Amino acid sequence: MSFEVKKISADGTKFAYMKFGSGKTPLVIIPGLSLQSVIPAAEAIEKHYQVLTEEFCVYLFDSPVAPGEGYNIDRYAADIYAAIKKLGLESICLFGVSQGGMVAQTVTVSHPELVAGLALGSTACRMDPDRHEAVDTWTALARQGKCEELYLAFGERVYPPETFESFKQAFSQAAKTVTEADLKRFVILGNGSAGFDVSDKLSRIGCPVLVIGDTDDRVLGAEASYEIKEKIKDARLYMYEGYGHAAYDTAPDYAERLYSFFKSINNTVR
Repeated sequence: MSFEVKKISADGTKFAYMKFGSGKTPLVIIPGLSLQSVIPAAEAIEKHYQVLTEEFCVYLFDSPVAPGEGYNIDRYAADIYAAIKKLGLESICLFGVSQGGMVAQTVTVSHPELVAGLALGSTACRMDPDRHEAVDTWTALARQGKCEELYLAFGERVYPPETFESFKQAFSQAAKTVTEADLKRFVILGNGSAGFDVSDKLSRIGCPVLVIGDTDDRVLGAEASYEIKEKIKDARLYMYEGYGHAAYDTAPDYAERLYSFFKSINNTVR
């Protein structure tokens, strides 16, 4: 095992995070909304991002341990920023997916001096009611305690059909391990992205930006990625086809694409 799992408290909010890689450049990853902690999958996560480990020291943050009612993207971003500063990280590469991409955009807009390069996967710069429909469906199931229905509804929207079918039984089994605390956190974090909007602030971002989406995103829609590209004129855009919202998990060359982008930034800085 070459990764470390640690905990940190910043401005009263607790996070678990995993650290791996031997590179000198810090790369912070903020995952998307999930029903349960991603930390138990730390070994698989490290393997997934193995290509990054020589060039970068990776810090992957789990969702806040116990967010309070009303916790939103602005507070999430402020807490992540506080955690990053507490760790002593500077001039970071930052990668956020889905809800984590919203947090990453907010951090970069608020603290442009911190971020040397930004990658955004399957995310949006604003959440209107239509874009929030999937999350609203999931949080309604969570409030009702329908864990298996929630896991299946989540998987069906996030993954392409063939991947969902192959994981369907695993989702049903995982649902049996969901706790009341998991459901409460999921609802709070899900509700926290409603009304999110940094679309009029993206022009403040001056660092290199890579936007990665998928034409078959059935959570936020492909247009969400195109909109970010439109707002950040110099951003690079790459659109997958057929890998779904979770292209960051399902596209076989995704980590290599991130590596090429962040490596180019490292070479420029040097």
